[in-house]
Amino acid sequence: MIQFFGRSYDREDLIAGVLFILPAALIFLIFLVIPIVFAVAISFTDWNGISPPSEANGVGLANYEALLTQPGIRQSDFFKALKNTVYYVIGVVPTQTALALLLAVIVNQRWLKAKGFFRTAFYFPSITSSVVISLIFMWLFTRGGLINYLIGRIFPGYNPVNWLDDPTGLIHNILGLLGVTLRSAPDWVRTKVLGLTIWDWISGPSTTMISIMLLNIWTTSGTMMVIFLAALQDIPRHLYEAAYVDGATGWRAFWSITLPMLRPTIFFVVTIGMIGCFQVFDQIFVISSGGPAKTTLTIAWMVYRNGFMNSDMGLAAATAFVLFIIIFSLTLLQRRLIGERMQI
Repeated sequence: MIQFFGRSYDREDLIAGVLFILPAALIFLIFLVIPIVFAVAISFTDWNGISPPSEANGVGLANYEALLTQPGIRQSDFFKALKNTVYYVIGVVPTQTALALLLAVIVNQRWLKAKGFFRTAFYFPSITSSVVISLIFMWLFTRGGLINYLIGRIFPGYNPVNWLDDPTGLIHNILGLLGVTLRSAPDWVRTKVLGLTIWDWISGPSTTMISIMLLNIWTTSGTMMVIFLAALQDIPRHLYEAAYVDGATGWRAFWSITLPMLRPTIFFVVTIGMIGCFQVFDQIFVISSGGPAKTTLTIAWMVYRNGFMNSDMGLAAATAFVLFIIIFSLTLLQRRLIGERMQI
């Protein structure tokens, strides 16, 4: 018998257990733990990504200060990226979650014919190359594309919008319709907070960012639908039968049975959706490269730009680590708000 963490194990069982987990543990160590430790170490240097890391000079917290506290282009770019990413998360996560749940409820109905076709059709965009879908959306949203054509057919006086090259923010556009512009706005909106004026903070997602948000909602809702569908099929049918016997309507059963039973799944879907949105990169890379006027600049794109375009891997690593802290903190907060009453 061998004592391990205060418990007794047969030697053969312990060796067998170690051998079973060793491959996964090595993969986890080599491809996750070591790169994370290396990235954190690099974030305190001026490594350019080209010369050997051993030749990099230590700069202490300079990279983090440039991003967070030191006035300048790096600070303003980081908070622009943070603002754009937050707007992206706010726009995409609730919409994709609600749409995925709606689709899952529809394809889970017994009366629905050709369930397999609809499930495949809704899920298909999720397994299609994001680059290919981005190119298709670029064609759809050009000034002479299908979106402007359809809107023009519905509204004959419609002036086509250049969806992929319009930096104006949604909130700014709405305020403009109400006659509120930067010139007519009170002076306090010009106050700088974290490198940006309050007017810039409340700009809303740009027209170009909205196009990318629509793309992401369309491509990810299918994956979330499959997750919700599995959870829906796991809810005992006798709960609905008992509710209907008591006179509950379908809508009442949805609110009183379906949603409470889906609480763990909703937490999971919202969490992975939030993480994916904070890490959005490929659509930005293909469609806008952070433009126009940096209105689609995201933190993940900023990591790529700093590291591979500006040869500043130290700053890129610092940006990535700050992004990790943001995602980790929001996940914990989300767990507290959504999941504290869950039984997982």
